[in-house]
Amino acid sequence: MEKRFIGAGLLSGLIAGIVAFVFARLFIEPQVAEAIDYEEGRSHAEEMVAGEHGAHEHGEVFARSIQENVGAGVGTVVFAVCMGAFFAVAFTILWAYLGRHHPGTDPRMVAAALGLIGFVAVFGVPFFAYPANPPAVGDDDTIGARSGAFLTITLLSLAFAIAAVVFALWLRPRLGGLRSAVAAAVGYLVAVGITIALLPEFHEVPGPVTDDAGQLTFPGFPGDVIADFRIYTIADQVVLWSVLTVVFALILGRLARPSRAAGVRAGDEVVTEQR
Repeated sequence: MEKRFIGAGLLSGLIAGIVAFVFARLFIEPQVAEAIDYEEGRSHAEEMVAGEHGAHEHGEVFARSIQENVGAGVGTVVFAVCMGAFFAVAFTILWAYLGRHHPGTDPRMVAAALGLIGFVAVFGVPFFAYPANPPAVGDDDTIGARSGAFLTITLLSLAFAIAAVVFALWLRPRLGGLRSAVAAAVGYLVAVGITIALLPEFHEVPGPVTDDAGQLTFPGFPGDVIADFRIYTIADQVVLWSVLTVVFALILGRLARPSRAAGVRAGDEVVTEQR
């Protein structure tokens, strides 16, 4: 059964990745294109101010069409398949406990809860701490610090989520399902809140370009592009995790049918023998 769970997770991740890529291609890529156009215009303006006309011009390693189609598609699908595999492993471990101690639990509800936890821990909290930015937003000198801080909050958020689930299962016999879940959620939020407060902040949206006389030569980065990019990024992750969870739950339902049918047949045989 564990192999079937892993297969279900991989298939769910594959489908979720394809759907998420289509969404991103339709809604996120236009914002990326606007950001790239701004970056090129800003670079030209900075060169004009510095008197370095064309000094930094260079070709792209990969064409833009390849980046937004092949590169983004492969990256999204690979990420989703990996999330599907981790999702299946987490479900297998969680269901091994719940199936033994609480056999009446619906596995599809467990998958739904796990999907919500995964979305919050893997994406929601890290995004709240360090929102995604389109190209041209961010200082090259701080990319190492920003990457390290984002990785730190992601790993700690996931670790706190695992601890919260274990804590909720430990409290459940004492407080009941709802109270134990609320207590674990509060503990998780407190832990991630303290972590975010201790991590560094980065505010690196490019401002306007001015010449030596203080005259404006190029505007700052448009705020509507950042807002739309972040909104569509959130929506894209909602789509990914929703599809992953729903498809996984549907596969669980199909996997449960043979066992139910076998149980019905076994019951019929017992009744026949008794007669």
